[in-house]
Amino acid sequence: MTAGLARRSRESGLARLAGSPSLRLIGKRVLLAIPILLGVSVLAFWVLNLIPGGAAQQLLGADASQAQIRALEQELGLDKPAPLRYLDWLGGALTGDLGTSVVSGQQVTQMIGSHLAVSGQLVLLAFVISLGAAVPVALLAAFKPNGWFDRLSMLVSITGLSVANYVLAMLLVLVFAVNLTIFPAIGFVPFSENPVRNLHSLVLPALGIAAPLFCMYTRFLRGDLVDQLQGEDYITTARAKGIGPWRVLLLHAFRNSAFGLITVVGLNLGTLIGSTVIIEQIFALPGLGQLLLQAINTRDYMVVQACVVLFAVVTVAANLLADLLYAVLDPRIRYGSR
Repeated sequence: MTAGLARRSRESGLARLAGSPSLRLIGKRVLLAIPILLGVSVLAFWVLNLIPGGAAQQLLGADASQAQIRALEQELGLDKPAPLRYLDWLGGALTGDLGTSVVSGQQVTQMIGSHLAVSGQLVLLAFVISLGAAVPVALLAAFKPNGWFDRLSMLVSITGLSVANYVLAMLLVLVFAVNLTIFPAIGFVPFSENPVRNLHSLVLPALGIAAPLFCMYTRFLRGDLVDQLQGEDYITTARAKGIGPWRVLLLHAFRNSAFGLITVVGLNLGTLIGSTVIIEQIFALPGLGQLLLQAINTRDYMVVQACVVLFAVVTVAANLLADLLYAVLDPRIRYGSR
């Protein structure tokens, strides 16, 4: 009897879990992500095949004969029709095999793994810097709109958004690496080798990525906070109850403004990936951006395809995470997804 009760209790728990609004929301978003990722992989493969010159031509050089090129294409499997090559790649990708580099002969999975840690650390540090600075600056600016701090923060934000990230990166190198010699201009030290030097080598490139993000997040969050504070009835009600201005700002206005900030952060990830590709080249960081550009130059189709799909997966995952954060902040979204 006890075993039966325990079994029924487990079955009841599983039923409640299966009926969870959050799980249903996740399931819907995952199902929507499948055709998106499939479409990205097809588009990337099609575009790569339109690029003039092939991997065999790049490997053999400009003086190679057509016979030599055809022989190498047969050896590398590049003589097959494009749809067949795509289906071969897709079948391997579904099992975790992203193929073999036609240039180096290495497994693409291993190549991406060795470069992923660098890009991951860079992106994470840039996010920490940008959000960690933008939120308090926007709160201080919104606390007293049109005050001197608000005007100063808006001036900095507009100026930062007007400067391209690669120009800003070179200015950072000139000031902090060349003139002040505080940070290295190029190079990367692995975290496992020396954590302090690892952080030291990533500060400048992370600032190059984080500065435009900081300006965007600050401007957006400040504007939304001011709109909340000046035009919403629940703010008026909170003030009428005698709640202090800082508590109104932090506990009421900021909670609702966080929705918009999450949207901007999630949708901005694609731009962040593009910035990472450029910044890694400027600072000679061995990340995914550098790997992607090298693969494009050598027509290493397998590596390019894998990098593009990986970037798409990260972008889709970021948007899924944003949806889940919506559900955490506002239960109406969870139950509205039924």
